[in-house]
Amino acid sequence: MSRIGNMPIEVPKGVNVDIDESNFVSVRGPNGELEQQLSLRMNIDREGDTITVSRPSDERDDRAIHGLTRSLLANMVTGVTEGFEKRLEIQGVGYRAEVQGRELVMRLGYSHDVSFDPPKGIEFIVEDNTNVIVRGADKQLVGEFAARIRKSRPAEPYKGKGVRYLGEHIRRKAGKAAKVGTE
Repeated sequence: MSRIGNMPIEVPKGVNVDIDESNFVSVRGPNGELEQQLSLRMNIDREGDTITVSRPSDERDDRAIHGLTRSLLANMVTGVTEGFEKRLEIQGVGYRAEVQGRELVMRLGYSHDVSFDPPKGIEFIVEDNTNVIVRGADKQLVGEFAARIRKSRPAEPYKGKGVRYLGEHIRRKAGKAAKVGTE
């Protein structure tokens, strides 16, 4: 029995959820609008301010999709009300970031600047030139874009320079050991 799939989703005031017969869900709220096609096998019911997801059978595929469908729907509701964010930090001498218009421009030790043009629904906030916040309503898009930024210069294990998630621990390696007594 899926514990996540059976939990009801509370729809807050000011959020409009439209579910059609083909399980195409559209959610509108103060932070924007999200649309997604969910699994046709799941039964999505709305009663007042509560949405429930149920599965037609206990087959393996239905059990696998049950919790996923409920989580995707709950993330859509949370995204249009509160939004999601990922925090990144930059470490290294001369490494910094800034927002120019909507674009994020980073200096990461390359001969050129690395810039990211955000898609619709994503915004960047830079604090202290070294902390970048990726914010948006779509959880998947926020995580994907934060991973793309991190991939531009991943933190390396010797000096720890690069881009990492806030609070991410990088295992450090010892440097090259000096030769001793080989005459």
